[in-house]
Amino acid sequence: MRRKIAPTSAIGEKAGAGAETVDPLEGFEAARGFDAVEARAGGGADSMRTEFTFELPRGYVDETGRVHRSGVMRLATARDELVPLRDDRVRENPAYLSVVLLGRVVERIGSVTDIHAGVIEDLFASDLAFLQDFYQRINAEGHTRAQVTCPSCESAFAVDLAGGGRLGES
Repeated sequence: MRRKIAPTSAIGEKAGAGAETVDPLEGFEAARGFDAVEARAGGGADSMRTEFTFELPRGYVDETGRVHRSGVMRLATARDELVPLRDDRVRENPAYLSVVLLGRVVERIGSVTDIHAGVIEDLFASDLAFLQDFYQRINAEGHTRAQVTCPSCESAFAVDLAGGGRLGES
């Protein structure tokens, strides 16, 4: 909520009742390229992206046989990386760490929103490898792009692993 400031007289006293109020940010947002709603909500140029969409190569098959491919992963917190270290499954098998960690940071796969280690265990190996790479890219490198080379013409170009474009586009 923005406060409105009533204009004051030259000696600092408030203007009389019924005086017009002045918005201190009026004109500022437009000059800086802000949307008024964005500026009030704390968004805008200084906001940080914390969720990333992805498309699984094969897809998660739920108990009814329905395939889910699109999903959302959020940035990991320090807690996300520390809590799995206390998990008995991870203590017995350190390779299980990525399964527990992905179960914490994947928010949704298709219409499945209850994501946990059991769901991650049921992914195809190619989908697990994709999510492990995706996690590394957004948390360590800060982006979802990968540099690739065309096997036919050997041209190098970048692709966005998050998907969202049409098939065949880079």
